Amino acid sequence: MIVFPHAKVNLGLHVISKRGDGFHELETVFYPVPWCDALEIVPSKNNKTEFSSSGLPIPLSSGGNLVMRAVDELRKRFTLPELEIHLHKVIPMGAGLGGGSSDAAFTLRLLNDSFGLGLDSYELGCIAAQRGSDCAFFATDVPMLASGRGEVLKPIQVPLDGWFMVLVMPPVSVGTAEAYSWIKPQKPSQDLESLIAKGPEAWKGKLSNDFENPVCERYPIIAQIREQLYELGAVYAAMSGSGAAVFGLFSKAFELPPALKQQPHWCGILTSKL
Repeated sequence: MIVFPHAKVNLGLHVISKRGDGFHELETVFYPVPWCDALEIVPSKNNKTEFSSSGLPIPLSSGGNLVMRAVDELRKRFTLPELEIHLHKVIPMGAGLGGGSSDAAFTLRLLNDSFGLGLDSYELGCIAAQRGSDCAFFATDVPMLASGRGEVLKPIQVPLDGWFMVLVMPPVSVGTAEAYSWIKPQKPSQDLESLIAKGPEAWKGKLSNDFENPVCERYPIIAQIREQLYELGAVYAAMSGSGAAVFGLFSKAFELPPALKQQPHWCGILTSKL
């Protein structure tokens, strides 16, 4: 029983207001990207649940911890056997790519399918949302317009099929809570859904991420990589989420220069459904 939790990028990200529950009212488009971890779950031979990992080291506050919390959420509702869980971590952390949230959501999906729990994607999304604001998105594999704190989802057509994406992780990690402290919530000046529909040729200078400027001020290398992508011919380039990963969209595939290849990266032709 193996699944491959995928990353996401944010196409635009507006922090609109502070909510009474301590979260923020957001508006963004989540777009799935096949930069993937690998997650295996099998019934335990030792009559106890155990978690192990390989690949990138996982802080206790991320990745594996979220996987185990997802298991605990299902155990509140269903009887599950003891499990052996292994996560091979590839998606960088502190990147704004949703890797930990994806691991948690795919844990729910895998257990639901493996043990016939009968949860549909909406029910999985509701459970996943308890583990993080973007977890609900990973109960699906298609682009979503997100609002609320990120858990209110609406399918959206994003005209990116056939475009070449380059996704680069600079050697910095941005804490989400810290990034929120640097921004002032405000209403967006552009209608996100209509702007997305125009395609990437219309996005430069208009499709904005409220985190990008304050994060780039503190971590200039993020802005440097974004400008590198534009110099290479990107039609649009931006930071994902609260950082630090940067992506660029190109009309055709090409060989990455050595300077970018030295950083953790993913590149490939996009499709709207993984």
